[in-house]
Amino acid sequence: VLDFVDVRGQEAVKRAITIASAGAHNLLMIGPPGTGKTMLAQRIPGILPPLSRGESLETTRIYSALGLLPDGIALMDERPVRTPHHSATAQALIGGGTIPKPGEVSLAHHGILFLDELPEFSRYVLEMLRQPLEGGEVTIARAHGSIKFPANFMLVAATNPTASGYAAADNRARDKYLGKLSGPLLDRIDIHVEVPAVAYRDLTSKAAGTDSATMRKSVDRARESQRKRFNGAITNAGMDSRLLKQHCDLDDSCLLLMKQAMDELGLSARAYDKVRRVARTIADIDGSEKIREQHLAEAVQYRLLDRRF
Repeated sequence: VLDFVDVRGQEAVKRAITIASAGAHNLLMIGPPGTGKTMLAQRIPGILPPLSRGESLETTRIYSALGLLPDGIALMDERPVRTPHHSATAQALIGGGTIPKPGEVSLAHHGILFLDELPEFSRYVLEMLRQPLEGGEVTIARAHGSIKFPANFMLVAATNPTASGYAAADNRARDKYLGKLSGPLLDRIDIHVEVPAVAYRDLTSKAAGTDSATMRKSVDRARESQRKRFNGAITNAGMDSRLLKQHCDLDDSCLLLMKQAMDELGLSARAYDKVRRVARTIADIDGSEKIREQHLAEAVQYRLLDRRF
């Protein structure tokens, strides 16, 4: 079994992954090749809770309809993980065809969609992702009407900072490469985190880093809070404006911090809501009823790319 303890250093990234997994938040990792982005992504399924009975039935139905159910398995109990290549067409990713079939986003329903080298996907395909990221389903339009497929997945994406893979001396190369990711798409990704080159001391350190079992405990604690809060219907990432109002109330000091962050980072209204959802998850990991200033401050840190554009 893959364990996070195998990944040297990157403790800050492991923290971001714990939060993302705890609230089913979309995650984007940015860093040069060889920093462990893929290794980290591969270990995320190991800290997620198993599918609930309802989720299992929904996921099984999709795989069964496409004839993709593994031999001897009547019901899927593990969360699906899909890793389409960046050359994937819109039809392969989103679904479609003369007789409409679900695409990768639906095969990742209740699981993980891992998109490596995110800016290498076609701009059109990336823009098509906005609908399922926002609504948890895709609509395939046809002359005689439209058909809906479920697509409620956790997006885990990775990118190099520039086309060459390495950080540039000036920001132009980075801005040009990451500029392929539109503002509205980045708004829909809750957590942006930098995966730096591993420091030599971390590579040679005898101390063990955070392992999957420790991360899983935090995830389980937060998920339990969400189960009670929403009767198992959704996770924090799925809160609509009504639920945000109800469960992400900010006191005066938090509101002041939020106003400063919005002014400095130029956060959109959608990004503002993402920050509150992530702060709610951090509070759940802490076992805190209320969102406190430190929870909000940490959530704001994860709007990395909002500062860049």
